[in-house]
Amino acid sequence: MKAFAASLLFVVLAEMGDKTQLLAMAFAAKYRWQTVLWAVFAATAVNHLMAAAAGNYLASVVPMVYIKTAAAVSFIIFGLWTIRGDTLGDEDKRFNFSPFWTVAVAFFIAEMGDKTQLATVSLVVEYNSVVRVWMGTTIGMVISNAIGIIAGNVMGKHIPERAIKWFSAVVFIAFGVYGLYDNLPKDIWSPFVITGGILLLFSSLYMMARVSEKREMKG
Repeated sequence: MKAFAASLLFVVLAEMGDKTQLLAMAFAAKYRWQTVLWAVFAATAVNHLMAAAAGNYLASVVPMVYIKTAAAVSFIIFGLWTIRGDTLGDEDKRFNFSPFWTVAVAFFIAEMGDKTQLATVSLVVEYNSVVRVWMGTTIGMVISNAIGIIAGNVMGKHIPERAIKWFSAVVFIAFGVYGLYDNLPKDIWSPFVITGGILLLFSSLYMMARVSEKREMKG
C-alpha cells in the first residue's frame, strides 16, 4: 500500500506544469474530457508498465544501495525539472487519428523519457513492487491530468502556476535529500560536503528559476 500511495503522490506532484498536463488542457479544449482521460489512462498504463519492468530489472542486477542513491539524486533532478517547466511544441499538437488515438499517441510520445516515466523506474527500485508502483503512477497520471483539465477550464485564473510548481519541486527535492542522507555513509557528511551541497542545490534552483522565467516570457 505504501508503494501505491507514494507512487500516486509523486506522479501527481511531478505532473504539475508538465508537458503532458499542458497537453491535457489543450486536448480538453478540443475533445470531450472523458475521451481525453481514457486516452491518458491507456497511454500511461502501457508506458509506465514498460518503465516498471525496466526498474524491476535494474533492481535484480545492481546493488540496492547504488540504485537507491541514484533514485534519490533523480528525485532532486525531478524537482529542478519541475521548476524549469515545459512548453508545448507544435509537434505535440499535430495528429490525424480519431480523438482517442490522437490523445493516446500524443501522451505516449510525450511520456517517453519524461520525468514521470523515469520516476516510475526509480519508484520500482525504491519499493521493489512492480504492480503497485505501476498502478500508483498510472492512476496518479489520470488524477493529475484531471486536475489540469479542471484548472485550465475553471480555476486557472485563481491558482498561480508558479506556486504549484514550486510546492511540487520542494516535495521532490526534500525526498531526494532525505534519500541521499539515508543511503550514503554517515561519515561522508562533513561540514564541507553539507555546505557545498547546499550551495549547489540553491544555485541549481536559481538557474532553473531563471530558465523558467525566460520560457514564460517567450511563451
